[in-house]
Amino acid sequence: MISMIAIDYFICPAGELILGSFEDRLCLADWRDRKARSSIDTRLQRGLHANYVEQESAIVQGAKEQLDSYFRGELRVFDLPLLSVGTVFQKQVWDALGDISYGHTASYASLASAIENPKAVRAVASAVGANALSLFIPCHRIIGSNGTLTGYAGGLEAKKKLLDFEARWT
Repeated sequence: MISMIAIDYFICPAGELILGSFEDRLCLADWRDRKARSSIDTRLQRGLHANYVEQESAIVQGAKEQLDSYFRGELRVFDLPLLSVGTVFQKQVWDALGDISYGHTASYASLASAIENPKAVRAVASAVGANALSLFIPCHRIIGSNGTLTGYAGGLEAKKKLLDFEARWT
C-alpha cells in the first residue's frame, strides 16, 4: 500500500524549500532547486513507500511557523519531530550535525571525529550532502577545514546568507 508525504513550499530569505511530513513527523525540508532533487525524492518515497501529495499538514504548518521565527531571529533551536530516511551511517552523521550549535560551524573532519570515524571524511561529506532536512538538521554549518565555504544543497550563496544571518544574532 502506498502512503503519502504531505508537501508544501516555503520561500525564505535564502531560497525556496520543499517541506514534507509523514505520519506526524517532518521528513523533508530541502531546497526546491537543488541538483540532487530527484535522488533525495526517490530515497524518501521509496524508503517510506509513499508519494508526494500537495496538502496541508499540522507538521508542515509547524515547520513554517518555526522557520518564520528562525528568520525573525527569535528561534535558535527547532522543535519538531523529525524522520530521517537514510542508512545507519547517514543517520549517525545527521545526528552529529544536530549537535552543532546555532551560530557555530564545524568541518567535515571534525564531524568525522565526532562520530569516532576520523578517516571517513569523504563518507561524512557525502552523508551531509544527502541530508533532506536542511536547517532542521543544520548542514549549512559545515565548512572546509581551512574555513572556506564548501558545497551546499541550496547553493553557496544560500549557505553564506544562513551563516551570516546566524552570526548576526549570536
